[in-house]
Amino acid sequence: MTDWQSRLEAVAAERKIPGCVLGILHGDDVDVYATGIINKNTGVAVTPDTLFQIGSITKVWTATVVMMLVDEGVVDLDEPVVTYLPELKLADADVTKAVTLRDLLSHRSGIGGDHFVDTGRGDDCLEKFVETLGDIGQEHDLGATFSYCNTGYSVVGRVIEKVTGKVYDQVLRERLFGPLGLTHTNTLPEEALLFTTAVGHMKLPGNDEEQPTPVWLLPRSSGPAGVINARAADLLAFAKFHLDDGKASDGTQLLSVASVKQMLQPQIEVPDKYTLGDRWGLGWILFDWDGHPAYGHDGTTFGQRTYMRIVPEAKLAVCLFTNGGEQHKAFDTLCREVVQEIAGVEKPRTPGLPDAPPELDLSHYAGAFGRLNLEMALDVDGGSLVGTIKSSSAIKEVIPNDDEDTKLVAKPVDKSLFLAWMDEAPDPIPFVFFDFEGDTPTRVHFGARAMTRR
Repeated sequence: MTDWQSRLEAVAAERKIPGCVLGILHGDDVDVYATGIINKNTGVAVTPDTLFQIGSITKVWTATVVMMLVDEGVVDLDEPVVTYLPELKLADADVTKAVTLRDLLSHRSGIGGDHFVDTGRGDDCLEKFVETLGDIGQEHDLGATFSYCNTGYSVVGRVIEKVTGKVYDQVLRERLFGPLGLTHTNTLPEEALLFTTAVGHMKLPGNDEEQPTPVWLLPRSSGPAGVINARAADLLAFAKFHLDDGKASDGTQLLSVASVKQMLQPQIEVPDKYTLGDRWGLGWILFDWDGHPAYGHDGTTFGQRTYMRIVPEAKLAVCLFTNGGEQHKAFDTLCREVVQEIAGVEKPRTPGLPDAPPELDLSHYAGAFGRLNLEMALDVDGGSLVGTIKSSSAIKEVIPNDDEDTKLVAKPVDKSLFLAWMDEAPDPIPFVFFDFEGDTPTRVHFGARAMTRR
């Protein structure tokens, strides 16, 4: 048996992670390991009870609440959202009338996905957020493909408020935090301050080493998309709740077996199956690991990343909380080792470049692609695509940056899959070109989002 404490310490040191926590649930057994510090400015040690931001893993909690409301007959996944939220107005009037909760929960709505706007700290923040959507257009036609959509989850959160008559945060406390006995889980900074809480780290202009982030939390209007804070044991308790078919530890059936299973039914294929997963369910990312089903979610906030994977046939869940460094590499290593040792399952790897590059006319791939707050221009340079990515997200406005465009070099693996090195980073990310017209792709998928040819 691996000494997971020692292994965590070794991987954290190798990947220059200030502080991290590894949690493993196997059957009824829960083990949590911690190492490092919560903040380089304070040097306070990470403990198994340290709170980290789980980021977008929050979306699964939001989807779970929706399914509770489905069980109660309060909402229907396939009714238009305007049934519950008549004030919703998007740039596309037809999408406004037709988009459903199922579309939003599975990221197939096509709505511009990264509309991060701070509408204040008040309990009306989601109401005000919905009022800002009138100019938000489509990345693709409704239901045409998958493109990750934070915007949609904030809308879902407002639907929850409208049909329950309660603030989103209160609904989570009453329906999940309390019934599941989650004493170290919350959504608001004044709640997180009552615990030892991690701070993210990132490279800031003028610094060669990562520093604590100047902003700790996403806007409250992003709550349903990503602002839960939790310790590892609480996140694993949430995983066990789903593994136990919707039952709390005291045997209470909080979510119907049918709804638990429906959340794991594929709703849309993901063009890029290498960055996150193969398909999307209702909230959950769905994986096929060499014939073994798995599911989970990732979460990214300011300098923090949290990961969770569940292998149901082994009753196994593994999570990793990190606050800087080479976070994804650390997770890939530790998750691979945990699922191999405990479940006997091999986690797939992203293909590398072939020995001989495929014979492609790269001029078909050149051009401009865009989505909300992001524009990319690609040109051909020998056997590679080279280009720049320009971001205009509101998130950039609250984190200091040098305002330089991101440069990339992408090399083909096959007709669809390219590996792209960003700003001379040592490791590439997948670019998947799709929706070809002849030999010309009309879209590219990377970072879990679709960009359309301009």
